[in-house]
Amino acid sequence: MQSLILQDSPRARQTAAVCDTESMPPSVEPKSVDVNVTTGTGVEIEWRDGHRSSYSFQYLRDACPCALCNQERDQSGRKPGEGVGQAGALPMFKPALRPTQTEAVGRYAIRFTWNDGHQHGIYGWDYLREICPCAECKTARASAEMAK
Repeated sequence: MQSLILQDSPRARQTAAVCDTESMPPSVEPKSVDVNVTTGTGVEIEWRDGHRSSYSFQYLRDACPCALCNQERDQSGRKPGEGVGQAGALPMFKPALRPTQTEAVGRYAIRFTWNDGHQHGIYGWDYLREICPCAECKTARASAEMAK
């Protein structure tokens, strides 16, 4: 099984002492990250505060944080993670979106090269926590939006 796993360890903390991620709030610093490329199930993150996030690859591709995708979402009124209603191939005949390559970007992010050729998004840990698709986080975002 091909999988990228980033684990917290005393050695990793020691070698990264000069990195600014040490000053990040615990809720946006992952304890472990598991990218399930071979199984195609997505990304599992356990955060330092105990919260667990599970992202499908389709959700992550639809939430790509690159400038091009952000502009496209802004113009269409979509939020990160919301799919594009496209005409064309029926969903059952489209290949499932999945990364062909995954790489850590320093200690602050992860980048995917997708099987549709896109590769520009750098998914920071703070961004991934912000767009967590779990019911608890969705409710918190909706409450915060209503309070505005």
